[in-house]
Amino acid sequence: MSDDRIDPPLAGDERDTLAGFLDWQRDTLAWKCAGLTDEQLRLRAVPPSGMSLLGLVRHLAHVERAWFRHVLADEDVPLLWGKETNRDADFDDVDEASAEEAFAAWRAEVEHAREVSADLPLDALGKRLRHGEAYSHRFILVHMIEEYARHNGHADLLREHIDGATGE
Repeated sequence: MSDDRIDPPLAGDERDTLAGFLDWQRDTLAWKCAGLTDEQLRLRAVPPSGMSLLGLVRHLAHVERAWFRHVLADEDVPLLWGKETNRDADFDDVDEASAEEAFAAWRAEVEHAREVSADLPLDALGKRLRHGEAYSHRFILVHMIEEYARHNGHADLLREHIDGATGE
């Protein structure tokens, strides 16, 4: 596995540091999935969990959409992967899912999130309440770093089980 990730800035301001860490985590997910077949990406490799690398990609596309489009920008876009009727559809429904479609959706959501985030002050509040609360742009960025970091730990275990590849 070739590692082309760009390290976050060592002495950046708050915005650049948060964006740098989030992009590093995003790149880590892509790196953990690189070079695998659709079948390998679908493999639920850590029983009894039903988690797969493809499920993680689908889940993180959903999370990007939910936080940046729904909460931060109040965009009226549907949930991905049929999550309206199955809360865990992103993870559950991968047996026939297209890896190409999942990665395209994930990349599109990441790009859109970057656009929404680009010029927004860190203390700006999301335009849509979640659980009756307003969330700051800063909170959302930190939460997204945490979300990716947690799931990249899962991706580490899945990838190692699939082909033995390891790395930070």
